Amino acid sequence: MSKLPKKLNNKLEKRQLENAFRQLGKSNNLIDFSSNDYLGFSKSETIFNTTHEFLKTHNCKHNGATGSRLLSGNHKLFKIVENQISNFHHSETALIFNSGYDANLGFFSCVPQRNDIVLFDEFCHASIRDGITMSNAKAYKFKHNSIEAIETLILRHSELVSESHQDVYIVTESVFSMDGDSPDLSQMSQLSKKYNANLVVDEAHALGVFGTKGNGLINELKIENSVFARIITFSKALGAHGAAILCHQDLKDYLINFSKPFIYTTALPPHSLATIKISYDVLVALSTVEVSHIKQLHHNINFFKSELNRLNLKELFIGSHSAIHCCIISRNENVKHIAQELQNHGFDVKAILSPTVPKSKERLRWCLHSYNSSEEITKVLELLATFV
Repeated sequence: MSKLPKKLNNKLEKRQLENAFRQLGKSNNLIDFSSNDYLGFSKSETIFNTTHEFLKTHNCKHNGATGSRLLSGNHKLFKIVENQISNFHHSETALIFNSGYDANLGFFSCVPQRNDIVLFDEFCHASIRDGITMSNAKAYKFKHNSIEAIETLILRHSELVSESHQDVYIVTESVFSMDGDSPDLSQMSQLSKKYNANLVVDEAHALGVFGTKGNGLINELKIENSVFARIITFSKALGAHGAAILCHQDLKDYLINFSKPFIYTTALPPHSLATIKISYDVLVALSTVEVSHIKQLHHNINFFKSELNRLNLKELFIGSHSAIHCCIISRNENVKHIAQELQNHGFDVKAILSPTVPKSKERLRWCLHSYNSSEEITKVLELLATFV
């Protein structure tokens, strides 16, 4: 094997000097405050066993999809699951992708056209930014969650848009993965209507957490009809794998024809689709239960916030109503040290380092779950109070 080229090795050494070197984590038995498994579905024996029975009943005894969906991989479960999730989310249709990254890359690399204008939140996920970079559109980031900043950018470019019939895309997330906060989506939808812009919302961290059935913030706010496209992922609260774009049929047709991450990849296997289906079945069933996973999750979120107040820690945290809560501790070495102390005491809380987040905005990131106990929440925050 050849050695790493010098330029690449220098970049690795720079990461190490900046205390930002990434390494793969190891499995552990620590109390989980780091995974995206908000409802505990990834560990559900019921979902695991029911998925197996579903596959046997429907004679889906295949390990792989065998090809892309445009060749041999469009097995019968795709239609079943796409119909199920579009009905659940009140969308005309849905198109499944292999991951959230693929979905964002697939959408933003082919939908905005040359000289179109894409306005995206400065904290949007890397997959969104990478997709935008691959398009030929003109892209401008706006101040985080600022309606005023969006309108200023639209007005600045409105004459150009009207003269050349360019389209405007406003891009945000309903729950931001590194802050846990949310924009004013109702105002944003009104703004998009006012200026005839296309609103695109990534709902990865809202699915299973918000909405009467866990169907997301867009559904909770009843603004489905004013959103051009929604990106949802199944790897967070649903404990599965894959993603989908919720949209009108004409956009689905366009993506099937022009989205390279969809066209040129092997489709998800039947087992992945069956797991998604059964997870949605469980999510629907939970909406009829008096004490559900979702209600318990929100109890834990509220309890976590009350403990921040009691321990005078609130000012260190970014305001959030979601399952994600972040404590700002600047400098990589500082936040890594405190994360290690919490892990030494049995709590899996991860440090988020620069360059993933801006310098001086390094943080400890808590992901709350329905299965976290009040005692665990109290203990980990009391430990944090001793370290900060």
